[in-house]
Amino acid sequence: MDEERRTLEELLGIMREHDLDRIKVKVGDATYEMVRRQTAPAAALNGAAYAAPQNADAAAGAAVPANVKRVLAPLTGVFYRQASPDAEPFVREGDRVEVGQVLCVLEAMKLFNEIQGDYAGTVVRVLPGNGELVSQGEELFWIQP
Repeated sequence: MDEERRTLEELLGIMREHDLDRIKVKVGDATYEMVRRQTAPAAALNGAAYAAPQNADAAAGAAVPANVKRVLAPLTGVFYRQASPDAEPFVREGDRVEVGQVLCVLEAMKLFNEIQGDYAGTVVRVLPGNGELVSQGEELFWIQP
């Protein structure tokens, strides 16, 4: 984790030094993509556009289907289902997704990181609530092939 944090801090430093809006770097087997976006005012983040989680209680006791693929958080950050408060969610439960499709964004250190899926299939569960802090390795989505 410390090595990943150093990598992210170095990339952030490069972005600041060169005034970059986006950077994508492959380090070993890991790919890091950082995107600078204008942050929404705190009131907008806590307002109606970012509704309370609709499925958090249901997910807590739900049984995991045997063939489900789990999408895990690659880093710790705030989970957002859409790119901005007035945008449509990237995906909803029941949506068909493809490999490489953006599923959500995680905000870490004021940067929004697009999280892409590694699996094709149907989204059967979105686990975190919008605006919820998630930890690295935490389940974000269940995708059924």
